[in-house]
Amino acid sequence: MAMTILDTCINCGSCEPECPNTAITQGDSYYVIAADRCTECVGAHESPRCVEVCPVPDCIITDPNMQETPDQLKTKYEALHVN
Repeated sequence: MAMTILDTCINCGSCEPECPNTAITQGDSYYVIAADRCTECVGAHESPRCVEVCPVPDCIITDPNMQETPDQLKTKYEALHVN
């Protein structure tokens, strides 16, 4: 699964630099996560860094529309970081 940012986002920007896949960008009203780049930090960290640094509880959640296994997330991470 990919992560998604809810409309409770306060636009603090804490999450954007923490993403190892540059999946987080400023949207029109709040930050957004590109599902095709989000690996829930699999391959980079033990847990999603965006969730760890977000000051708003439950603002960043797993996207129920993106069902991916840990192996799929790791493969996506590796493809994004090919030298």
